[in-house]
Formats: sequence, C-alpha cells, structure tokens
Amino acid sequence: MNLHVFKRTEYKYLLRPEQYEEILPLIEAHLEQDRFSGSTIQSLYYDTESRLLIRRSIEKPEYKEKLRLRSYGPVRPDDLVFLEIKKKYQGIVYKRRIELSEREAVSFLNGQRACPDSQIGREINWFLHFYGSLSPSMLILYDRIAYAEKGGGLRITFDSRIRFREERLALTCELDGKELFDEERILMEVKSDSALPLYLTRFLSEKRIFRTGFSKYGTAYMLTETKKKEEQLWKKHSNPFLQNQR
Repeated sequence: MNLHVFKRTEYKYLLRPEQYEEILPLIEAHLEQDRFSGSTIQSLYYDTESRLLIRRSIEKPEYKEKLRLRSYGPVRPDDLVFLEIKKKYQGIVYKRRIELSEREAVSFLNGQRACPDSQIGREINWFLHFYGSLSPSMLILYDRIAYAEKGGGLRITFDSRIRFREERLALTCELDGKELFDEERILMEVKSDSALPLYLTRFLSEKRIFRTGFSKYGTAYMLTETKKKEEQLWKKHSNPFLQNQR
C-alpha cells in the first residue's frame, strides 16, 4: 500500500480558451508533462446526509477538510485508486492519501472492511467516525493536462470539460456528467511548496489574469441547490392548491 503526503500552496485561475493558448507555450518552456497528464480525473466526494462538509467549505472558514476517492481515468474494481483527506488551513493545503484497489477502498468506506494498517489509514478511519455516516455525495470529472518542474516543487495543471453528477456515484461507471460551465473555461491550478517563479508572476500580471477562489465540488453543489429551489418554486406556483394556501 503506497502512502502520499503533500503540503503546498495552491492558486487557481479561470482561463478563457485564448488565455490558455497564450500561457501554454510559457509553461511548456519551463516544465514537463507529468505521468498523469492527459487523464480524465474522477473525484468522488463523501459527505454527510446534510452535506455538512461542502456547506462548511463554501463559507470559506480558516480550516476546512474533505474526503474523496480519486482515480486518473476509468477504473475496474481491482484497479488502484487514491483515498484521500484534503485539508486547508490558513491558505496552506495538506493532502494525505493512500493507494488501494477500488474494491478495497469502497468496502472500507462502507464499513465492510477493516481500517488500512497505516497512519494515514487510521486518520481516515477517525475522520469517518468523527462525522458519522458518510456516503458518496457527488462525482466530479474533468480532463487534465499537467506539468511539473523537474526536481522541483512546482506543478501546474489545466482542467477542462469540468462536469459533475449526483447519480451513478462510482468510479467504475461512465465518464459523463453535466457541464459545470455554460461556456468554455479552463481551470489553471498552480501548486507550489515555495514562491511562484518570476516568469509566471510577470505573465499573469501583464495579461491581467487574477486568482480566484474556486471549488469544483462547491460550485456544482451550489448549482444543484439553486436548481432544486427553482423547481420547488415552479411546482408551488403551478399547483392551484398551493396557490390557494398563500
């Protein structure tokens, strides 16, 4: 069982297609594509029945955490996936994850399998017991091109066709989902364990590309909640009985 621990600062930028085309040659001149580049990433988020974790995250507290099951591409039950806790405290992102087969990870999360015998496994087990009954809440999918600094701590990723769904919540299903944006947008994430390189900060400043606070799961959750409220309002106004109760 492989263990992975990350501590870094993450900066996010929503790019238009023409901005992506402009910045790409600069990135390719300094970084190399990593082994996950070209993958369709699946992130299956676990949450309480009331969506406590994502509701807290949207409030932008000083500390927040999420639990997710992630794969790089489609998987079968025996393929390896990452089970991870992602925490953010005072702007620093901490990610701790273990590598298991999809079957083992789902069985553990469903309470049908013992806690993996590792420090990170025990932390995830504590997380599950602390929040009580957690279950799959939403699946986020996107196509990623990823670059990394050779021997360094800088990684830059570009995520396109960000989509989501609230049904068929498993990594072993198809890679379809509802598009998150009405028009094409690429999410650039800059992940670093030190200061950003001067060539990048200069480019972003010259092109007036600014950081944004953006969560794929949070944005998808707010979209679904807005749609539910609109549907409830439509039903209320289209139902003669409910109209007479006003």
